[in-house]
Formats: sequence, C-alpha cells, structure tokens
Amino acid sequence: MQIRLSTEERQAEIVAAALRLARESSPALITTSDIAAAIGVTQGAVFKHFPTKDAIWLAAMRWVRETLLQTLQTAVDDAVTPLDALSAMFRTHVEFVIAHPGVPRFIFHELQQPADSAAKSEVRAVLQGYRKLLVGQLNLSIQGKLVSPELDAEAAATSFIGLIQGLVMQSMLTGRTAAMRQQSDALYALYRRSLGEAS
Repeated sequence: MQIRLSTEERQAEIVAAALRLARESSPALITTSDIAAAIGVTQGAVFKHFPTKDAIWLAAMRWVRETLLQTLQTAVDDAVTPLDALSAMFRTHVEFVIAHPGVPRFIFHELQQPADSAAKSEVRAVLQGYRKLLVGQLNLSIQGKLVSPELDAEAAATSFIGLIQGLVMQSMLTGRTAAMRQQSDALYALYRRSLGEAS
C-alpha cells in the first residue's frame, strides 16, 4: 500500500531521489520516469509536485544551498577560534560531498549550461554565501593575528574553494568519494601553512 505523504514530504522525497540517481548518472540523462521508479510512484505523481524536470533541478539546488550553508554555519558557530572554524568548514564540506556524491554532478551540470537559469542562480548563491562565510573567518584570523597580516582574504577564500573542488573532481574521476576523507587532512595542512599561521 502506497503511503500518503504531504506535498512537502513528497517533494523532498523526489529531490532526494534525483540526487541519489545523480551518484551514478549525469543529470542530463536522468528522466522523470527514473525518479518516479526510484520512489515507487507514477510519472504523473512526480509531475503533480513538479511541473518540469527543470523544476526538480531547481528544488535540488535550493536544497543544496540551504543545507550546505546551514551545515557550514553550524560548524563555524561550534568552533572556538576563526582558524578552528576554517578547519571545521573544510571537514564539513568534505563530509557533505561524501554523504551526497550526486550534488557535485548537479552543480557541474548546471555550470556547463550556456544559458542562465534559476538553478544556476542557486549555484551562484551557494558560492556567494560560502565565500562570505570564508572571508569573514579569514578576516577574523587576520584581525586576531592568527595568520599573516599580509594575507589576502579574498585570494585565500578562492584557494580554499579550489582545494575542495579539486578533491571533488578527483573523487568523481576515480569513483572513490570516500577517499576524499584521507586526502583532505594533508591538503588542509598545506592550506593552513599558506596562511602564514602565527606560531
């Protein structure tokens, strides 16, 4: 017997299924039929909650933005110092990708599209929120004399995000997402040294 879910619950289930399917397939190849089959409903039931596949992608990217940024904010709030916050953000992002390996495929898929879209705007919002959080902690580290006073916070934020993206790309190429966890410690240690951390 099919369990009746509220509209919000069913929409969340559809989004979660789309992200799970993206672990193994390009979002361009995932159909609404695939999503319906993954959660045991008809294709019509999917369209009842989302008028188009693009609407599902938009909801998925909105979920990524809200969930990732909130998770990162919690990591920052729980940290003792700004440098601890940066370390916690790095680890938290790595663990998020390990738990949701379909997310990077969605992001890269949207960024490859030549036309602008609401989903691409969500990707930009993720990056903007992420950078704001990073730059804030880097500036606090500079003000607290925890790192070099000459540190360029904007460049350091770009480097931080670039390290994460490199790890993600490598994990996608090898198909070993969990390997990010072992590699991340050494990479983050290199990053910390680049900040001119005070002794």
